[in-house]
Amino acid sequence: MRYTSQSIEQLIEQFSKLPGIGRKTAQRLAMFVLQEDKSHIESLAQALLDVKHKVTFCTKCQNVTDCGTDPCSICTGNKRNHTTICVVESPSDVLAFERTNQYNGLYHVLHGVISPLEGVGPDDLKIRELLGRLQEKDTEIKEIILAINPTVEGETTVLYLSKLLKPLELKLSRIARGIPVGSELEYIDEATLTRALQGRDEL
Repeated sequence: MRYTSQSIEQLIEQFSKLPGIGRKTAQRLAMFVLQEDKSHIESLAQALLDVKHKVTFCTKCQNVTDCGTDPCSICTGNKRNHTTICVVESPSDVLAFERTNQYNGLYHVLHGVISPLEGVGPDDLKIRELLGRLQEKDTEIKEIILAINPTVEGETTVLYLSKLLKPLELKLSRIARGIPVGSELEYIDEATLTRALQGRDEL
């Protein structure tokens, strides 16, 4: 269905460019915008602009931070454990860990994984910045946790990082992989079952 309003069509087209948003969902979002109070939509528009104008990346951990707050609040937090760095793919992974309230160390965001098929190599990631942190004279880092998604590209990245980091004589660990809570064994793939067996805990 095409609308008689060119403005609505343009809005639907823009919403359709968002990940996971098809044309039907884009239409619903456009209708929501049309029916919502003008002040609410202006606040939404301002929030979108602020993200582009006021957000940058921490020069230390490469996570998102507000302009003028660099290093970020995690890197400078007095209550954080400054001897451990958890290496993740994206800023959204940092949010996932922070929601658990179980990890209190530092982070390093790679902004992707090694993917030759997509033309992404080690130099395209924030690996050089990670090595720079570890080689600082006053570094307190004693352990690196690799928290990379268990995809083919993720495994390649872990292997590459392991070879780089082992000579630094730091404790190198990886988050456990296994069977999600609430799932049934018959629906678990072979690789996940194998990892769950290999990483089993003693009772």
